Amino acid sequence: MELGKYNTLKVVKDLPQGLYLADAEANEVLLIGKDIPEGTSVGDELEVFIYQDNENRLIATTKTPNVVLDEFAVLKVKDVNGHGAFLDWGLEKDLFVPYAEQRSRMEEGRYYIVILFYDEESDRLAASSKYGDFTVDGDIDLKYNQEVEILIADRTDLGYNVIIDSEFVGLLYNSDIFKKVRYGEYHKGFIKNIREDGKIDVTLQKQGYKNVEASLQKILDKLERNNGYLNMNDKSDPEIVYEVFGMSKKTFKKALGSLYKQRLIEIKKDGIHTVK
Repeated sequence: MELGKYNTLKVVKDLPQGLYLADAEANEVLLIGKDIPEGTSVGDELEVFIYQDNENRLIATTKTPNVVLDEFAVLKVKDVNGHGAFLDWGLEKDLFVPYAEQRSRMEEGRYYIVILFYDEESDRLAASSKYGDFTVDGDIDLKYNQEVEILIADRTDLGYNVIIDSEFVGLLYNSDIFKKVRYGEYHKGFIKNIREDGKIDVTLQKQGYKNVEASLQKILDKLERNNGYLNMNDKSDPEIVYEVFGMSKKTFKKALGSLYKQRLIEIKKDGIHTVK
C-alpha cells in the first residue's frame, strides 16, 4: 500500500464507519462513508488515494488530490501558524509545509510551487517549496531540442528558473521569451543547451532550420487566406507575432528573410505582400 499515491484495493469489510480495503498483503485501510461510490460492495476493487488523518493513520479517499508523491504542483496557502503553512490540496486534511521546507516565508492566500514528499523523520506526508532539493543534479538524460514540459518558477536577472519534467531545474532566458509567462504556469519547452557544469538552458521553441521551414509555410498560408497581404512586418511586436503565428520574433524574422530572398514576398512599411 503506497502512501501518497493511487492504489487499487479490494473491498473486504462493510462496517458502519465505512468500507475496509485491503492490498495483496492483507494490509487494510478505511474508506469513510461519504467517499464510497454508490453501489460498491464487498469483493469490488476501487482505485483510491492513500494519505494520513490527523493522527497519522492511513486513510483512503476516492477524491482526487491536486498533487501526488514526488510530483510538483501549484497550491494555495489556506493558513499559517507558528509551525508552518497549510495548503489546500483538495482533501479533507490540509497539506503541511514546515518552515524549514519553505524557500521563502509563505503567506496566506498566495500560491506556491511545491513538491509532495514523505518526511521520514515525522513519518508523514509533507510539502516543500525548496524545489532544488528534490530535482536531479547530474546524470542528465536529456538531448538537444528534446521536447519537455516546463513549470515556470522564480524570476532571475537572466530570465526564469524552470522545473523540467518534474526532474531537473533549468533556465529560460529573457531573450528566449516571446510570449507572456507567469510563475506557476506549465509550458511546452525544448532543450537548448546542456552546459559543461550541468546547467540546462531551455527555450519555448524548437531550434534549427527545420523550425524556420515550418514557419515559412505558416506565413505563406496566412498570406493566401488574407488575399496576399498581412498588416505585419519585421518591426511587429513579438507578442503580436506569437498571437498570429505561434512563433518567436526571431524565427519570424528569419522566415521573412528567407521568403524575401526567394522572392516570394515583399516587405513594405504597411506590411507583407505576396509577390505576384
